[in-house]
Amino acid sequence: MAQNPLERRIEGAARAMAYGGGLVLCAMAATTVVSIVGRMFTGMGLGPVPGDYELVANGCALAVFSFLPYCQLKRGHVTVDILTSRFPKRIEAFLGFLGDVLISVAAVVILRQLWFGFGEKFPYGSDTLRDRLGMGYKPFFPETTYELQIPVWILYGLALVAALLFVIVALYTVWRSFTWVLQGQEDHA
Repeated sequence: MAQNPLERRIEGAARAMAYGGGLVLCAMAATTVVSIVGRMFTGMGLGPVPGDYELVANGCALAVFSFLPYCQLKRGHVTVDILTSRFPKRIEAFLGFLGDVLISVAAVVILRQLWFGFGEKFPYGSDTLRDRLGMGYKPFFPETTYELQIPVWILYGLALVAALLFVIVALYTVWRSFTWVLQGQEDHA
């Protein structure tokens, strides 16, 4: 349970994003089942879901981005607890802090690269605004997915929102870990 108002807000946003990712995964599973069943009954007038591969591939990518903030907040990333649990509590807290710093660096790099990718796909905005935002040149033709013709910039934009929350959560966990280092142990309340 979150202890302070800031952590409650961050946890609420991360949890909502994770639930959204879970719903997307459920929709992808249903799409796959319906598509497979449709393929079985092709002779009876049914068929696969059009663009099923596109929907599942892009949906799974968005779901993964949606889970990252909550996973970071709850320290769900892979750790070597069998080794670190033998260290004194202050060193264990420092190693957790170091891990959170490294995750934050990775989160910022992911956000930065997604921003560049979004800028390459986003077909709107004046050249001056795009230049100031570091979006690069406006694409001559807006890129879409192959079969369903979904604009790719929308998919990048959705991933960008999740990546931004991931950075916010990662920076919060660095601050939280630093306070745990000062306290001399991690607080897993």
